[in-house]
Amino acid sequence: MANTKINMLGNGPLKVEGDFSITDPNGNAVDCKQTVFLCRCGESKNKPFCDGAHKASGFCD
Repeated sequence: MANTKINMLGNGPLKVEGDFSITDPNGNAVDCKQTVFLCRCGESKNKPFCDGAHKASGFCD
């Protein structure tokens, strides 16, 4: 069984670790590593991944 861990970082992204895959809206695999940070603020220029834009945007969870 795959072991995947998801943590919400305070006022920041979701940290996803383990064995998982990510697909785009068309079902195509998105290349990713064993640990990724996913955007929650909607401001990232590298969606679905976090680029730190939450800091400048003042995002609060």
